[in-house]
Order: sequence, then C-alpha cells, then structure tokens
Amino acid sequence: MSVDRVRWGILATGGIAAAFTADLVDMPDAEVVAVASRTDASAKAFAERFGIPKAYGDWASLAEDADVDVVYVATPHSAHRAAAGMCLEAGRHVLCEKAFTLNSREALELVALARRHDRFLMEAMWTYCNPLIRRLKALVDDGVIGEVRTVQADFGISAPISPAHRLRDPAQGGGALLDLGVYPVSFAQLLLGEPSDVVARAVLSDEGIDLQTGAVLSFESGALASVHCSITGGTPTAASITGSAGRIDIPDGFFFADRFVVHREGRDPEEFTADPAHGPRNSLRHEAAEVMRALRAGETESPLVPLEGTLAVMRTLDAIRDRVGVRYPADAN
Repeated sequence: MSVDRVRWGILATGGIAAAFTADLVDMPDAEVVAVASRTDASAKAFAERFGIPKAYGDWASLAEDADVDVVYVATPHSAHRAAAGMCLEAGRHVLCEKAFTLNSREALELVALARRHDRFLMEAMWTYCNPLIRRLKALVDDGVIGEVRTVQADFGISAPISPAHRLRDPAQGGGALLDLGVYPVSFAQLLLGEPSDVVARAVLSDEGIDLQTGAVLSFESGALASVHCSITGGTPTAASITGSAGRIDIPDGFFFADRFVVHREGRDPEEFTADPAHGPRNSLRHEAAEVMRALRAGETESPLVPLEGTLAVMRTLDAIRDRVGVRYPADAN
C-alpha cells in the first residue's frame, strides 16, 4: 500500500458502487485501480465511466489482483458472503456493503476469515462515519439529554416493485428489513448496544418476504427502541432519542443526517448542522476516509464500525426475522 494513496478495487457496478466510486475519484489519497462485474461488458462500461485502468468480467480476477489494497463489495447482500470471503482469502482488505450478510452465521464466517488472514474488514455503515452523527453520539454519551429512555427511527419507501425484482426474492434476501430496516436497527444499537429482547410484527408478501416490519427492542438499561421499515410506503425517515433530561430529533434522513435539534427543559432548542466542508449530506467519502485511515494505521477493524457491533446488528435482524416468520434459503445451510 502506498503511503500517499490507497488502491481500491470495486466489486459490482450497480448504483451504490457508482455513488461510492464517484466520491473516491475525488479523494486525493484514493486511487481506483480495478473494477469487476459478472460480465466483461458491465465492467468495461463502468471502467470507462470513471477512468479505471482495469476491468474484470469475473470476481476472482479482482480478488487476486496484487495491485489492489482494498475491495469495496457492492453486490446485493445475498452475494456478500461469497464476494467478501473470496477477497479476504486472496489477501485483500474489504469494505462490505450493508446489510453485511444474509444472516449472523454468514457474518461470523466473514469475521473469522478476516481474523485468520489478518485482513481489515468493515461494514459500509456510512451513518456511523457521518461527522454529524458522531457529534450526536458524543453528546448522548456525555449525558446531554440524561439517560436514554427511548429511540425511534423509521425508513420506508414507496416504489413499484415487480415480482421479478430482487426485493421480492427470498433467495436474494428480499424484503424491507435487510435493505432498509438495517438502518434504524443500527441507529438504535449505536446508542444502546445489543437488545436483550425483540418483539416484532410484519406484513408478508406471497413470496414470504416482509413488505413492512415493526419491532420493539428492549435493553438491559430499561430503554426501548421502536424501529420500522417498509417498501410499501414512504416514511419521514426521522429519528428521535428521548432521555431523562431532554430529547434529540433528526427531522428527516436520519441515516445521512445534515442537522439535528436538541431539546432540553428550560432552554431554547439548539440546532446542530453539518459542516459544509464535509461535503454533501449523501457523501460516502467519510466511510472511505475511515477505511484508509485504519489501513494506514495498521488496524484490522474500525473503532467507528467495530465488527462486534456489526455482528450484534445481524443477530438482531435474525431475531426480527424469526419473530415475523421470514426465512431465506441460506438460513438452512
């Protein structure tokens, strides 16, 4: 790895891969050197779009490329175990999109692989790397609103989804929970840790995936978190944290927040906003910067997105699916 630049490989060529790569190419300490897809045509088109020198029509060639320091895995989550595992075994460091895997068993396997090969591994939970969310967490940890009693967060979208779409396919981890629900669950656990109990209800499709899911997470501290996700209706994507001495509201887009408001009794509301120097609110550069910082420091995981936290979120997602009756074929393996 160069002292000046970290060399990235991009595995997959969909929308999130394009968004991440667009941010990477603007970062002076990052160099995108290769991209891989399942087809030569897709890889070459992506490479031409972003000026990437190498394009592979298979994943293994990227995994084996010694010129690549770290691979960003941007496939659908049903392929995360295979794609990230291949890269780790080949000696590459890995940043893997969320949901991290289909279930906690697959997540444990990836973490074990990373530790066996002494490679860096991180879930691409950009929310945790957002400077404003880091500021919010610091305020909560400092007791600005007292002891946290409740966390509420939602993420729902309204879009026509055909029966052939991956979101309707159990084999591809379809449904609202892994695509959208991972955000409110991760937000709650950022602040409260892993729940001690989970209660959940869902509306299921004919295919057996969750169209919308609501869950209440209970914590040893006595706190509760209420989380909701849906692919049948757009929600405010808002979040609220209530403590014994106040409340913090994120009015919209909590997972890429650019402002939040602190309410405390006897005081005027205090608004915190993102520093414009940190880039647009939907920037993925913060998680890229954290990966590169950790690699230069010789770390194999990030303190901002620790692997134990990722495993804890996957256990909660498993528990929610268990309560609502959503099963994936991979669960039987």
